[in-house]
This record gives sequence, structure tokens and C-alpha cells, in this order.
Amino acid sequence: MNLAARLRLRRNSSTRPRTNKALQEAIDSASSPALRDELLIIAQRHNLLNR
Repeated sequence: MNLAARLRLRRNSSTRPRTNKALQEAIDSASSPALRDELLIIAQRHNLLNR
């Protein structure tokens, strides 16, 4: 595995938990039910929840 591939792997594994946490916080603090539903739809579409 070359250096670029290792850096991509490290970046992906380290940013995914922060992304999921930020997404979950945004869903939890959504100002309206419609916004919350839209965030949930986007997260499901991109398979970002429950990882």
C-alpha cells in the first residue's frame, strides 16, 4: 500500500466518527420537524447512520 492510500485510509477512518457525531447532533438539535426529517433522509441516502 502506498503512502497516498495509507493517508486516505487514515483520513477516512478518523473523520467518519466525527462526521456521524456532527450529523447526529444536527438531527437532535434541528429547529423544526421538517428539517429533522430532511436530515434523516439525507443521512439514510448516504448510509451515514448506525456506523
